[in-house]
Amino acid sequence: MANKAHEEIPGNPSTATSSKIKLNDRTNGKPLRVLTEEDWKFWIENGYIVIKNAVPKEQARATADFLWEFDEKDPQDPETWYAPPRAEMKMKELTGTGMVEVYNHQHLWNNRQAPKVYDAFVDIWGTEKLWVTIDRANLNIPQRPGENKKGFIHWDYDPETRPQNVQGVLALADQTDENMGGFQCIPWLYRSYDTWKLTQPENRDRFQPDITGLEDKIEKVKMEAGDLLIFNSTLPHGIRPNKSGNKVRIAQYISMMPAEEDNEQLREWRISSWKHRIAPEGYAFPGDPRNWEQKRYNTAKLSPLGEKLLGLTNW
Repeated sequence: MANKAHEEIPGNPSTATSSKIKLNDRTNGKPLRVLTEEDWKFWIENGYIVIKNAVPKEQARATADFLWEFDEKDPQDPETWYAPPRAEMKMKELTGTGMVEVYNHQHLWNNRQAPKVYDAFVDIWGTEKLWVTIDRANLNIPQRPGENKKGFIHWDYDPETRPQNVQGVLALADQTDENMGGFQCIPWLYRSYDTWKLTQPENRDRFQPDITGLEDKIEKVKMEAGDLLIFNSTLPHGIRPNKSGNKVRIAQYISMMPAEEDNEQLREWRISSWKHRIAPEGYAFPGDPRNWEQKRYNTAKLSPLGEKLLGLTNW
């Protein structure tokens, strides 16, 4: 597995659990590349921000088309949407949420190495020397009549540890109907965590808050194809159930962290994962039991930026 520190926690193991470098506080004096001043204020206040048109819509659509093909589902035939999951999730709240176990296909790397995606994370971190997470995608299909799947709110990192980390999701189809599933979060709890925790039992679940009484504070974030959402890892977040009846939420998970070029073990794993199309495995990333990435697809071609974001070449 990529990162043994992730064996018992949900976070993505293709990067470190927390960075030694703190998130950007603007003291470096560098101008923002993508975010506006209004965006920055929103980010600081709410713990998330949506970057419009981070990748072209046609690129987002091409990735979505690939995901349908990879998951052996026909977007025009709902009867094909409800096959049972191929891989068992140790992280039970993800069961039935439509995770697509693909990690290193060319389409995913095209989005990871998109300049605007990179520049947005440079704004968030305040450094150009970044590594991208090797993560998967999501097809959140509508519930059938009679089904009552629940959404969830959680943290991937214990907020008590004050992780210096962010996460991200790229919309591959429009998510403008709040009933169709997608990202949800509680900015109020992000802002009020230190006082909220004093009201909670000592033995509370550090990764899944009791949100009783906070239901009206949940924000359902709307996005359009090509939009990138970046959120602070101390923001409680999750996926809401798809109750639209006929719409599918399609997304790719993308984040970046400061590169750890002196961590040879992690760098070598990342390069091997890209070259041999290997999933992170571990707690919440089981991979595809069909091994389609290895059997059907070639190693993704990287741009000079992509080589640095992987760790193949140094910054």
